[in-house]
Amino acid sequence: MAEIRLRDSRTRREVPLEPTVVPGKVSLYVCGPTVYDRAHLGNARPAIVFDVLFRLLRHVYGEHAVTYVRNITDVDDKINARAAETGRPIADITAETTRWFHEDMAALGVLPPTHEPRATAYIAQMVAMIERLVARGHAYAADGHVLFSVESFSDYGALSGRSVDDMIAGARVEVAPYKRDPMDFVLWKPSAEGEPGWESPWGRGRPGWHIECSAMSHALLGETFDIHGGGNDLMFPHHENELAQSACAHPGGGFARIWMHNEMLQVEGKKMSKSLGNFFTVRDLLDRGIPGEVIRFVFLSTHYRKPMDWTDDKAKHAEATLRKWRALTGGVPPGDVHPEVERALADDLNTPRALAELHRLANEGDSTALRASAEVMGLLTDDLGGWTAAGPASGADMTCLVELKDQLGAAREAAKASGDFTEVDRLKAALKAAGVEVRMSKEGIDLVPGVDFDGERLRALAAEPEAGR
Repeated sequence: MAEIRLRDSRTRREVPLEPTVVPGKVSLYVCGPTVYDRAHLGNARPAIVFDVLFRLLRHVYGEHAVTYVRNITDVDDKINARAAETGRPIADITAETTRWFHEDMAALGVLPPTHEPRATAYIAQMVAMIERLVARGHAYAADGHVLFSVESFSDYGALSGRSVDDMIAGARVEVAPYKRDPMDFVLWKPSAEGEPGWESPWGRGRPGWHIECSAMSHALLGETFDIHGGGNDLMFPHHENELAQSACAHPGGGFARIWMHNEMLQVEGKKMSKSLGNFFTVRDLLDRGIPGEVIRFVFLSTHYRKPMDWTDDKAKHAEATLRKWRALTGGVPPGDVHPEVERALADDLNTPRALAELHRLANEGDSTALRASAEVMGLLTDDLGGWTAAGPASGADMTCLVELKDQLGAAREAAKASGDFTEVDRLKAALKAAGVEVRMSKEGIDLVPGVDFDGERLRALAAEPEAGR
């Protein structure tokens, strides 16, 4: 069994995953979507990152030894605002956008989690946790609200590594007369007429955002679980507040033993924003004809802790690579996951290194290991293969590519001896004209069919008589 090491955001170092809460079983909680609109490209990154982790854990520990919880936030001010803006019932909005999220994530090859709790189904657990915090002196009621007292938790700020003064200076702190301290945050707030609300000891109201995840993770995973994940934009205040209220409500537990945060996404080198015109939803890309598997490949090409830049060029390269790999593995049963791929993923989800190993396996023609190793990353699966059904690179085309690769290699060796590279240049130009990308290095030659691949032209090139070459 591979030792999995993960970067813990709280300690800022890589630590071994040692599932001691329940020996041999792993528990994972990831903050899911707030369902009021389509999932944008940035929302897809944590979904894909932690799907790879989920797949790796199932591979190492066994499918039934991993419990993955990803919540749905279906009570929130953004949802209320969307209902007021459109005049539609909140239930209709959350049902529709949840369905959209499921469809879009399935198109990216994201597996359903073990549990997907909706916040509105756990209101009673939230109220109970808030009552516990009040009773223990960590929260107080004021003007129909209940607030967590940040001063009552001495380790506040340990996760994000900020002092309270830094957090006040860098955050949008709501100033309210009922707060004892500007940093105190809402656990419960009153609901206005027409807004969703539930009865509570403090009157009709609804929960604050942070208490939702604390209550749901406790209900499904207990006081201590192995891994908590999400985007690094959630580290403060959401995860900092989750940690504080959970530690105070259940001081005997450890809450999350390892915290993982993925970096943010850019588009063509710039922060994604509607004002720059580079804001995309997952559905926008799918509707443009970019396959979900291609989107997933581009995401996995960058380590999850590094900023990721989405570019059209990366998508083209990903599509060409996946076409080649699918042609190599078509009809081939998966073998064993290659140890080097497993080691790469076990090293804090080093997906770029794992993809480099997949390239090597493809170049060596090890199709069974390629397929099994790709599948543990959610690539080359049967579910995502439909987009290549009418693809240009058939098995016959791949045979031609192998033959032409050998010819180009022989021509290169002859050119090195003679100094005449005319034939090398001719073959490269002919391959490019057939929509094939030629990659030449000290390690060898790789021919990759591109998006403008012309199989008929390639086969004609391969069928040229020797004298014409």
